Amino acid sequence: MKAKIIDGKAIAAELRAEVAAGVRELESATGVKPGLAVVLAGCDPASVSYVTAKEKACAEAGMRSFDIRLPADAGQDALLERVRSLNADPEVHGILVQLPLPPGYDAQAVIEAISPEKDVDGFTPENMGRLAIGRDCFIPCTPHGVMELLARAGVETAGRHAVVIGRSNIVGKPLALLLSRKDANATVTVCHTGTPDLAEHVRRADIVIAAAGRPGTVTGDMVKPGAAVVDVGVNRVPDATRERGWRLAGDCDFAACAEKASFITPVPGGVGPMTIAMLLCNTLQAARRFAAAGARGA
Repeated sequence: MKAKIIDGKAIAAELRAEVAAGVRELESATGVKPGLAVVLAGCDPASVSYVTAKEKACAEAGMRSFDIRLPADAGQDALLERVRSLNADPEVHGILVQLPLPPGYDAQAVIEAISPEKDVDGFTPENMGRLAIGRDCFIPCTPHGVMELLARAGVETAGRHAVVIGRSNIVGKPLALLLSRKDANATVTVCHTGTPDLAEHVRRADIVIAAAGRPGTVTGDMVKPGAAVVDVGVNRVPDATRERGWRLAGDCDFAACAEKASFITPVPGGVGPMTIAMLLCNTLQAARRFAAAGARGA
């Protein structure tokens, strides 16, 4: 058996085209142009790269982007004040504070300062709580992207056993909630650093989602024949054959897992492109809600 590779780049491109069409339709019908504010404190190279990519994606989708940059030593109060001003700005429908923040900042306090109606990352306690009880909410972008990949690739989740490796608030926990909802209807096992025999759990899984942040977490001998493997991990591993001295790798041994799986996502080019695509989806959703609220208030 050789796994079918789920092309995250192609699926993300489809989604971004759908978003662009939705943006044009919304602006034509209501005059509302979706706006996303990205707040960056400091100049971490990886964060700067991510912010640049998000701004480019906004432009391609026809959205307005607001680039808010603060020096690393601006301080918690200045950052909170900027977030509050964005909460009050009617042209801003989505707010994203790029993480990680520099040392000395309270990231959770900053997240909680974002209006839930503009929390397109889906990280505020209100949106996370609504996700937990099955209410409408902004879903964190990477887990949302994983679910969209599974759906568009034709991977059945209902009645299947899914193993999620990782319990972070950003990926693992939301994914477990999404997979266990009635519209997905999977039976979910969450594994983590305290799980005594990871391989035993993975071998029983119909769907394996690796979000541990550790290369080599899932090896080929751990994968049940025919399982779907989704690799969320993005790790830099040494590679002397590359000019930069490293390459990107996921949490799974791709070649070995692909020999046994039915579906598999590559790294890069799998889950990664979906994160920005779902951010655009959430921003469009926020703008639609804003427009609808304005129409009701008129």
